[in-house]
Amino acid sequence: MAKKNLVMKNPLRILGLEKKVKEKGAGMGLVVARAGLGKTAILVQIALDSMLWGDKVLHVSIGESFDKTRAWYDDILALMAADEKSDSFQTTVAEIMPNRMIMTFKETNFNQVKLEERLDDLVEQNIYKPVCLIIDGYDFQAESHAALQEFKEFMVRKGLKMIWFSATTHRADERKSPLGVPAPCHELEDLFDVALMIAPKNDAIDLKILKCNCCEVDPGTSLTLDPSTMLIKKA
Repeated sequence: MAKKNLVMKNPLRILGLEKKVKEKGAGMGLVVARAGLGKTAILVQIALDSMLWGDKVLHVSIGESFDKTRAWYDDILALMAADEKSDSFQTTVAEIMPNRMIMTFKETNFNQVKLEERLDDLVEQNIYKPVCLIIDGYDFQAESHAALQEFKEFMVRKGLKMIWFSATTHRADERKSPLGVPAPCHELEDLFDVALMIAPKNDAIDLKILKCNCCEVDPGTSLTLDPSTMLIKKA
């Protein structure tokens, strides 16, 4: 019951991500925020949502250690399951963890070609074939529209259904796209099917849906984050 409860109670249901993964077309998602506002926490919740549905996730962490990335999963899954019985929770963890693999890169050693080479090794050796890819820490300042377009082509070649990126915004840079996607991604809006922005609001934190081609709600809608846990609150 623990797994079923986590799936059905997850506020991410409003985004309809499980439907997107099951479609034939591939898509890209983006989570933007200033430094330290919880981008990784949101990406981990998205990854866990896919894992709970039985889909394999490859979490690529740029500039962070394996242990630190794994700790995000341990902590957030424990918070999500705080009201579940211990035995049920441990059974759920054991069941879904094979659906996650963590891959780390140094900040100066990441590009799409190297990622594809390492992914090819995993697939060709029949070790791991992901459906969803998380890329946390991608340097949008240093990349172009063409470089991101290559990721879409990469998705098709590898049979991926979703790639999620995180991007760091800066208070002093007020540039933004027509839908409100802030710099450094303001000129990349067309490449993303989903764009979410974390923004402080009084005593809470909003997760704003700037763009979502698969959502059942209109852009401009916000979900609320618990600032103490960075979990998406239930409606």
